[in-house]
This record gives sequence, structure tokens and C-alpha cells, in this order.
Amino acid sequence: MWWRRSDGVLVRNVPAARRVMPYLMRGRNESAVYFETDCDLQKTDAFVRAWNEANPRRQVDVFHLAVWALGDALRRNPSAHRFVKGGRLYDRKGVWFSYVVKTKLETGAPFVAVKRRFDLDETFGDMVEGMQAEQAKVLSGELSTVDREVGLLMIFPGFVRRFLMACVRGFDNLGMLPRSYIEKDPMYTSAFFANMASFGMPAVYHHLYEYGTAVIFASVGRPTLTSDSPRSGPDRRREVQLKFTYDERSEDGLVAWFTIRRLKQVLEDPEGFGVALEYPADNPVERSGSSTAPVAATVDLSS
Repeated sequence: MWWRRSDGVLVRNVPAARRVMPYLMRGRNESAVYFETDCDLQKTDAFVRAWNEANPRRQVDVFHLAVWALGDALRRNPSAHRFVKGGRLYDRKGVWFSYVVKTKLETGAPFVAVKRRFDLDETFGDMVEGMQAEQAKVLSGELSTVDREVGLLMIFPGFVRRFLMACVRGFDNLGMLPRSYIEKDPMYTSAFFANMASFGMPAVYHHLYEYGTAVIFASVGRPTLTSDSPRSGPDRRREVQLKFTYDERSEDGLVAWFTIRRLKQVLEDPEGFGVALEYPADNPVERSGSSTAPVAATVDLSS
């Protein structure tokens, strides 16, 4: 029963140099390495314009493509989102991402962290619809399981909370947390995303959480004009910076860079790397060379 986790499979035959890492570096932030990459958005912006023109009810932006691209990269490099618990290394079951949604589409509204499994999406459009469904659930005011659990926890005095959380960490290290707890908790995830563009902010290096199993924190910045771009017109060119914090105990930096490089390739040329432009069955349109301004994301996110 011990170390047989619902969210991962124990990795066997790990080289000694990697097996000892959790004992040399006990926490994620002690083990953190940092990556950044700049992505050219010329083809990306053209794809977003064409998609939003064809799919008025499934609007997307650069963030949606970044999420899809990382999911594609992790499917190709599954060891990149292994995780460490109790000093042991696990292969993760499925590709899971967490991000934050505003409970109300207004300034000052609180945020709720949501979590989805992304390796089950058949197409980019399926992913967009799934993210929209998560947003609709949040906007409905329905309390999530995590909200109810946190509300219950906060009833107790501080020393009881610390004791209960110590119990959770102990059970987690032994692989004894139930599947229902892990699958609903946004901290048990492959990567946590922050869409800094929704605030007009640049990408930031964010800390990893010691609680949970997230090995990647991905930050998507506000797109900016390239240095040689005109400020408007058909020749305008934009770029976006992405920053990543990565738990090196999970896999070596070379595999992490291969993963980020794949993300960059897909984000810079979505159609060239397999993201098909879809048309709704009830309102098919012919793709044309005309362009429209990118439409804001339907999901508003924060760190």
C-alpha cells in the first residue's frame, strides 16, 4: 500500500546520482532552476485572428496556445513532469495543469485555482471548450471541493491546522492520500500557469510550492512589439516572453530545455506543428486572408 500512489508510478532503476538528489535538496525551491524564452508571434497572431474569426463562441489568445503547446511538449517528454515525494521519484499519470480564474469579471474580484487534465483533449478546440466550462463553473458561484475543505480547515485554531496539515504531508509522503483528494487539489499538478498578460504585466519567475507535486511554474508575459516592428498595420510584429521555474530533482536540465524548446516551436507556428484551425459544425466559414484584431481570452488568470 505504501508508495503506491494514485497519481504516479514509482520509477525503477533510477541512476544513483538522481536517486540521491531528494536527500541533498529536500525542497522544490532549493532544487529550482530557471528558464526563459522569447517567442515570435507573427504566425501565432495570424492563427489567433483566423481562429477567433471562425469561432466566435470559442475565442482564444496566446495563453491558450501556450497551454496547448506545453501539454504537447510533456506528452513527448513524459519524464519532464515526474515528481518527488517521500524521497522517491514517480512518473505522473496524465498531464494536469492548474491556473487561476476570476470568480467575477470585474476589478478586485477574488480568484479560484482550477485544475484540468489536458492529455485527454483530442483537439485544440476540445481544450478551449474544457477551459471555458471550468470558467463557467467558477462564474456560477459554485464552491469547489478545495474551497469547502479550506473553509472547514479554517474553523480550527492554528495549532490544529498545523497538526492536520502535518498529517496530510505525512500521508502524502507515504503515498496514502486518496485519489479523490489528489485529483481535486490544484497543487497536485504537472504545471501551474500564470497568465501575466491578463494584468498587462511581464512574465515573472515564480516560486514552486512545497505542498503538492507541481514541478513547473510557467509564467506567460504580456506580448510586446519587436524592436523592428511598426506600431500598427499589417507588418506589425509581436513577441512574448515565457519564464519557467523547474524542479531539477524530477529530470535533468537538458530534458527540461527540450520540453521548453518544443513549446516554443508550437507556440511560434501553431499550424506548422499540428494545431488545426477548426470551424464550428453549425457555422462553417471559409478561411480567408483577412485579419481581425485578437480577441481577449475568455479565461482571466493570475499568479
